[in-house]
Amino acid sequence: MSAVTEATVESATPVLEGVDLVKEFAGRTSLFGRASSKVRAVDGVTLRLHAGRTLGLVGESGSGKSTVGRLLLRLLDVTGGEVHLGADDVTRARGRDLNQARRAMQMVFQDPYSSLNPTMRIGDIIGEPVTFHRGLKGAELDAEVDRLLISVGLSPEHARRFPDEMSGGQRQRVAIARALAPDPKILVCDEAVSALDISIQSQILNLLLKLQREFGVAILFVSHDLSVVRHVSHEIAVMYLGQIVEFGPADRVADSPAHPYTAALLSAVPEAKPSHRRARQKVVLRGDPPSPSRRPAGCPFASRCPAAFEPCHETRPEHTPVNGGGTAACHLQTQGPKLGGRSLPIELLRARPDEAPSAAD
Repeated sequence: MSAVTEATVESATPVLEGVDLVKEFAGRTSLFGRASSKVRAVDGVTLRLHAGRTLGLVGESGSGKSTVGRLLLRLLDVTGGEVHLGADDVTRARGRDLNQARRAMQMVFQDPYSSLNPTMRIGDIIGEPVTFHRGLKGAELDAEVDRLLISVGLSPEHARRFPDEMSGGQRQRVAIARALAPDPKILVCDEAVSALDISIQSQILNLLLKLQREFGVAILFVSHDLSVVRHVSHEIAVMYLGQIVEFGPADRVADSPAHPYTAALLSAVPEAKPSHRRARQKVVLRGDPPSPSRRPAGCPFASRCPAAFEPCHETRPEHTPVNGGGTAACHLQTQGPKLGGRSLPIELLRARPDEAPSAAD
């Protein structure tokens, strides 16, 4: 089961909300100076973060999940859609208004070796945002830096060290302490444990859970690893080619995936016990994702889905409710053989292409 099943009651109003987010990037310029078509990295994504809860955002490399995190934090400007911080629309915020918004929204980056300034002592790295956002100086500043170091499992003595005198796990704890320094309402963790050893990953994940209980922050946990996301999340959103294809409670998504892509991600999670590996039924995907600059008319996953049938190639599926909570954007949920709204049976995904269900089934 998810480690956060017994969660804080979700507040009615989200602390951070992205509504129909769209982000396009300019395509490559050709040899003759002509710009190619724009690349749509995020295509109509809506996400809501609630105080004291974690939303896991999972997908393979290139799915757009990290771009979503940066759009929510206003590190990137949106092409379309809106970003709401509580009741405030911060989509076009600039200057002082944007600085105020960013105090409430902080990020923990993937690489603890490149996200910390190697020329600054740890105390200064953590103290800088405390002074900038909260105005603390002198003895008050020193006391707050010590408190933040202790809260992430380090000692006040670490304040005098430089980043290269610390291990990867210690550096990531410093990065988390720095993110907590402005007293934020939201943390975006972008692959925050993927660069760490497995044993250190567990320590950092448990630290995030502890800090959420203490500070009540909302967390967007971005990762390609569905097993890690399940451990820390209350809900999970699955992204593919810039779109959310499935959303729901963490245990339901991990135990009973309703979208073929989610089932494929689960199938790829390593299994430690040989007996479990032999018993597991693999979902093997063929081919590569379509180009974000030339999106298909139908389901973006249809060209790789082993259970795709005629409607999948013609129309884009809408999100429909799934038993157990949440939604999935999949024609199999509404038109598939004997399926309608139930979780996706793994046997259906393992069908050979010539055995894929047709619309007449």
